[in-house]
Amino acid sequence: MTPLRLKMTPIPLNDAWTVRRPAGPFASVTGGPEVLGVVRLPHDAMRDEVRHPDVPAKGAGAYYPNGAYTYERTLDVPQEWCGKSVRLELQGAFRRAQIFLNDEFAGVRADGYSRFFVDLTPYLRHGEQNVLRIEVRSGEDSRWYSGAGLHRPVLLHVHEPVHIVEDGICVRTERLEEDQAVIAVSTTVRNDERVSKTVRVRTVIRDDAGVMVESDDTPLTLAPGEQADARQLFYVDNPALWGPDSPRLHYASVALDEGEPVVTTFGIRTVTVHPRKGLRINGVPIKLRGACIHHDNGPLGAAAIGRAEERRIELLKEAGFNAIRSAHNPMSPAMLEACDRLGVLVMDEAFDMWTRYKTPYDYAADFPVWWEADIEALVAKDRNHPSVIMYSIGNEIVEVGTPHGARRARRLANKVRALDPTRPVTNGVNALLAVLDEMPRFVEELGGLNALMADKNAMNTVGSTDAAGARIEESSSVLDVLGLNYAESRYAADCDEYPHRVIVGSETFGPEIGRLWPLVLESPNVIGDFTWTGWDYLGEVGIGSTMYADDSAASGQLEREFPYLTARCADLDITGARLPLSYYRETVFGLRTEPFIAVRRPAHHGVAIVNPSSWAWSDSVSSWTWHGYEDRRVTVEVYADADEVVLQLDGEEVARATVGEERPMLAVLETAYRPGTLVAMAYRNGIETGRTALTTASDATLTAAADRTALVDSDDDLAYVAVELRDTTGVLVTDQDREVTVTVSGAAVLAGMCSANPRTEERFDASTWSTFDGRALAVVRPAGAGVAEVTVTAEGLEPVTISLDVVARP
Repeated sequence: MTPLRLKMTPIPLNDAWTVRRPAGPFASVTGGPEVLGVVRLPHDAMRDEVRHPDVPAKGAGAYYPNGAYTYERTLDVPQEWCGKSVRLELQGAFRRAQIFLNDEFAGVRADGYSRFFVDLTPYLRHGEQNVLRIEVRSGEDSRWYSGAGLHRPVLLHVHEPVHIVEDGICVRTERLEEDQAVIAVSTTVRNDERVSKTVRVRTVIRDDAGVMVESDDTPLTLAPGEQADARQLFYVDNPALWGPDSPRLHYASVALDEGEPVVTTFGIRTVTVHPRKGLRINGVPIKLRGACIHHDNGPLGAAAIGRAEERRIELLKEAGFNAIRSAHNPMSPAMLEACDRLGVLVMDEAFDMWTRYKTPYDYAADFPVWWEADIEALVAKDRNHPSVIMYSIGNEIVEVGTPHGARRARRLANKVRALDPTRPVTNGVNALLAVLDEMPRFVEELGGLNALMADKNAMNTVGSTDAAGARIEESSSVLDVLGLNYAESRYAADCDEYPHRVIVGSETFGPEIGRLWPLVLESPNVIGDFTWTGWDYLGEVGIGSTMYADDSAASGQLEREFPYLTARCADLDITGARLPLSYYRETVFGLRTEPFIAVRRPAHHGVAIVNPSSWAWSDSVSSWTWHGYEDRRVTVEVYADADEVVLQLDGEEVARATVGEERPMLAVLETAYRPGTLVAMAYRNGIETGRTALTTASDATLTAAADRTALVDSDDDLAYVAVELRDTTGVLVTDQDREVTVTVSGAAVLAGMCSANPRTEERFDASTWSTFDGRALAVVRPAGAGVAEVTVTAEGLEPVTISLDVVARP
């Protein structure tokens, strides 16, 4: 292994990690632990375990078992590091990580999402090879699939005795004026020498073209062992502001004396909220078109590889979202950097629980000890990201309806404000949880248990009561923005009852956006809506699936039976393909002018749906290819901002319907399936406003396309290969699914593979998957410099080969 050399910038430690089962002190007697492989971080060890219906976490964890893993690698420590400070940065280790160097305990962290630092200096052996070991364990500690392992990057910081501390540069927009911005840069410097030191703090501000726009140079004297801040003010003339439509970035380069600078990215912008003026970025009003997203990356499991995080943000923005909520944990630095570059706003969430358990072994027992350190870590990591516009101190916290829960909310909110007074503080409140002890009374008032169970939005019904409002009043008063989960009936009522309250729909049912978005637009006190969810995820399996009465395997429960894998309640599936709900939302948002066609699967036409979920859209596909169903009845959905829709099949009118009878901006039409071209025409006041068409596909051919063919051999790069069945004219063939195999040779490896099938026993580490509705996805990861070849094959179809060029990391 190449020795590591001293530099100011962090040293990536993401290669050559051996992963194995944990081993106790007597393991050598029994032959040693099972070695699982040598991996490149970020990595999720849980992903490749065997799923089983009888695991303790059941469908909440996507039927994955509990797991414990050891990550180990060597670390060459040169003699020149004597007298330096050496600290390890872990951006995410799930969970209960313990860090050992040379078998000596060096540090621990309970939370699996917090970034943290461990001082390795006391345990180093200079001039020889050291052994770094990290133990993690996971199981029944999350309400969704968490994964396990070093799922975010690991870095090494080697500091001179006088140095800028980690996260030691804080950049704030003090104020915006007509012709300038006033920027404060605070740099925290530490002196580990045994004598006083005076250094010059040299700061340069550059714009996104690299042009210097301001600079300053000030002395700072520190006594032995002292840590102090150097605060500098900068006056930037006519700056390019950061905003969702123009995410212009700036860079603060800070050096001590003539040393190597530390560069921090930031954006010049302001954030304000007001109960009558709403949310404003740089004084410009904006409504949040938000998506809640979990942290997993589908076929990669929980591994937060940089390109995977960036791709998700790209596709969510293309689908019409301008904001995301990190549900329900701190977001990876890679995803925040992508949001900065792409102009996507972030609700930055800290916790899913405080002191009350939601699963048997979750963070609740750790919260009293660790909450303050984890809040400090969250703010230190994220305060320079312009995309972060508010902090959330929790999600559906059970105790917010109690007096002492309100006290705790106040402590959390005040802690955040003390660390960063520039952003609002929110909390995702489910008001129903505040009145669980009164549920017998609500059941009686609502007409009995059956009536309550039949109410598909009981959370809104109960959460909007006066009793719920009274319970959450104190904890809500400590917030700048009250996040309401599934309680839209409070929007108008709270505007009158609490005229100083600003609200965000922090979690809402996706299919209800046609009803909810007008409420957001007409309510000045409501700054946006965050759907559950923007991107499909592992765990909470099948909560958005369609359960048909003729499905003999159906459990009848909201959380579906094995082998369900994903929640199936999203705008985009786990491959990144947009589902019909996404196009409906785009229409409701006013971002789409032409109608959109989706067809409910004809195999289930006329079959009753059992226990329909409020998270579920219809089981529809944007396809007019249904071989074997000729002349059988089908249900067609058309999404349009119109008052009437007409369907034509090969030029002949076959159906006509009024828009809005089932949902706003939705027309539902019945017709018979025949191959051909189906055209939907939208009308308003008798005038055509747009049309779109679906054409029946012919025989399938195999296609494959990579989102990028030039890669860097780094721990954060990937190529996504879309594998699709299309006819010779390019029409997606959705009814001829078959197995496809992907092989990768040369300078890359197959990192994962999947389809959007929510109910499958296929493995993400397999090289063969069946397509689902005509699609599958392969993820390729660099493994050296050179050329990589990706070959896709399927029985009876011509293979496809793609070449990727991989260059060495600079």
